[in-house]
Amino acid sequence: MRRILLLLLPALVTLGLCTAPAHAAHPRLTADFARATDVLMASYDQDTAWWPASWWNSAVALTTMMDEMQRTGDRRYLSIVDRTFETNKGTFAAGERSSDPIEGDFISRAIDDTEWWALAWIEAYDLTGDRTYLDEAVTIGTYVDGYWDTGTCGGGVWWDRERTYKNAITNGLYVRLTAALHNRIPGDTDWLDRATTAWHWYENSGLINADGLVNDGLDGSCHNNGQTVWTYNQGLAIGGALEVWRATGDASALATARRLGDAAIASPLLVSGGILTESCDAPDASCDDNQKQFKGIFMRYLADLVDSTGDATYRAFAQTQADAIWNDDRDAEDRIGCRWSGADPADHPNARDWRTQASGLGGLLAAVPAA
Repeated sequence: MRRILLLLLPALVTLGLCTAPAHAAHPRLTADFARATDVLMASYDQDTAWWPASWWNSAVALTTMMDEMQRTGDRRYLSIVDRTFETNKGTFAAGERSSDPIEGDFISRAIDDTEWWALAWIEAYDLTGDRTYLDEAVTIGTYVDGYWDTGTCGGGVWWDRERTYKNAITNGLYVRLTAALHNRIPGDTDWLDRATTAWHWYENSGLINADGLVNDGLDGSCHNNGQTVWTYNQGLAIGGALEVWRATGDASALATARRLGDAAIASPLLVSGGILTESCDAPDASCDDNQKQFKGIFMRYLADLVDSTGDATYRAFAQTQADAIWNDDRDAEDRIGCRWSGADPADHPNARDWRTQASGLGGLLAAVPAA
């Protein structure tokens, strides 16, 4: 019954599009899907307006909630967007929100952590139309742009204020952010120039290996460091390419997004038995609190690829993940675990917390057609 329900979800969504306005109370949401959302929101602290105690992970969880609102029409939790913004836009000492001080405007020494919040506020702008959120994303983007540096590796944004590492996630986020700002600011040329420059650097930096997979970063000689292929790096590369394509109409950016998507879903490094799998999902390993959210991030940008291309292969892959999450990985309390296959070895049990819930919800949403 559960499998049938999930397989019917796209049809239910489409039906709802014809029968209820987008602002109505969960017009296109099945009760089961709503429960998965409710579990994530049960960990949201209404007083401090975040998911304790992970700063960038909270930005991703908020973005996932806004994706859920966009794709399903559910607006039960719309108030958390403004609550999170107003409560957290100020300054916080080290240890209050992050191990680093938060310096206002969601900015910290960790450049990638800061970028996640910029993407969250772009999503908030798309959801609400409130220019305040877009202005915040511009403020953050301007800060991040200060760490673009052509003096090392010919370009790229540094991972941290100390300028110790140029890596895939920071630069994938930067490409997506700069192109997204251009696509939302009429008459802009500055963000477009930054986006195209960043994308051309990214494509030619060596971060993408010969198999079409994204390694973690560059070494001291500006070569691919051969470190772990994480799903979220692959996802942000896809997402950045797609946003550049929308900004420029450059067919080669779309082709690269497809190449990255094809490589991901065909790779034994990222897929096992048809199910998206992180290296830390292995039976003899456990994912840390950051890694728990990686797969959901990948699926967010795979969903963008589905929406942009209509490709049946990508759509089928998304549906397979949703089926596995719902049927194999969800427990009796509607909690979604880290291993979407549902594997639960005794020595390294299948972790379940709000991070895995946000990731799983992202996987479910990727099977829902865009509204």
